[in-house]
Amino acid sequence: MTFVRAYAAIAQDLDDAGYSDSDIQQLQAETENFTEIRKAIKQHSNEELDIKPYEADMRHLINTYIQADHAEGLGDLSQLSLTELIIETGIHDAIAKKLNAKGKLSKNAVAEGIINNVRKTIIREQLTDPRFYDQMSRLLDDLIRQKRDDTESYEEFLRDAEALVKKMAGKGAGGPHPAILNGHPEAIVIFNNLATLLPQDYAVNEIREPDPTEIQVRAALALEIDRVMREKAPADFRGDETRERQVLNELFPLLSRNRDATAAIFEIIKQQPGY
Repeated sequence: MTFVRAYAAIAQDLDDAGYSDSDIQQLQAETENFTEIRKAIKQHSNEELDIKPYEADMRHLINTYIQADHAEGLGDLSQLSLTELIIETGIHDAIAKKLNAKGKLSKNAVAEGIINNVRKTIIREQLTDPRFYDQMSRLLDDLIRQKRDDTESYEEFLRDAEALVKKMAGKGAGGPHPAILNGHPEAIVIFNNLATLLPQDYAVNEIREPDPTEIQVRAALALEIDRVMREKAPADFRGDETRERQVLNELFPLLSRNRDATAAIFEIIKQQPGY
């Protein structure tokens, strides 16, 4: 036993201690041999129980008579992304618990980490609501342009970053839309994107007061598309050419037989989990 302990103490430094490769191999073999002898002596003297003969019977007893309920999650924040953690705990706690847990990052590095995480979220979710995430992308550009060196501007950056993340988390719900769309999240997404998909008598980027009549017409169309998807779209239509064509045929007349608009709104619809 003394030999085994001595070997364990110097095992990582045998080369430095002057032992040759053949000496090291011999010491390893002797150590393994003495370990097996010690184990055999302890088992035969009843100092140590060999559990292998009992393993199968023990597994049978456990499987038959012991019930273990699934563990309940206690809010393991380590499984959340940075943006999710910002929503759950606020940006300062999120930085302390995930982004800069070791406290070694500079303010600029923290800011870059936040920007990269927000950018990843926008890229990942872009297809679910192109117009909304285009707006979020422009807000992110504004955030990137902020100075982040001195403490005052850094704190302003963090406040704006937290506001942007929370705005992304509440997409659709807090945006400007007619009250008739409340409770219809998919219809809200459709409504938001119809303005850029349908032909207009003015430039999309033109600054103008919204036409109340136009807004109501667009909201009614969004609800009608939502109704058609719920009532007429075949189950599991995504990826099935025949079923997708059925959906497109239902959407085509609703969108004034505009093929480009129909194809574009269909791509958005396919990203909505509610359909």
